[in-house]
Amino acid sequence: MGALMTLDLPADSPLLGLPWIITFGPLGDLDEWEPVVCGPYERPHALALAEAVVADEQLMAVVEPLLPALSADEIRDEIAAAQVAAEDEARQVEGADLYGDFEDVIDEELDAAADEAGHGEPAEPPDEAEVRAGFTRIAALLTAK
Repeated sequence: MGALMTLDLPADSPLLGLPWIITFGPLGDLDEWEPVVCGPYERPHALALAEAVVADEQLMAVVEPLLPALSADEIRDEIAAAQVAAEDEARQVEGADLYGDFEDVIDEELDAAADEAGHGEPAEPPDEAEVRAGFTRIAALLTAK
């Protein structure tokens, strides 16, 4: 069994409506090969496809949003926002040491959230027709921007 990584987003996050990609790569350092990037997909399709692949293989799958930036300035803004978020997270981790083991709390919170959301059972991967319908919706989303 492999590993799947993705963002844990609130239900009202605007990122949920974006196209998503899957990057498959080796799970450990023993294998060396170029990652395979697939997509874009709608998020539920990306998650289900990634789960189906890593369930049977020793692979890592990273499911992440594809940001349809229209200019270099938009890309720079996204990079700056990511850097600020990383700095904020680093400060939170540093401050958490005052109150105990931050990692233990995060693991417990993530486990509880996964139980609430029913993430214990893998989703059935979409069939080709569902994926193609998703492509059509993504194309409409990207051309409307």
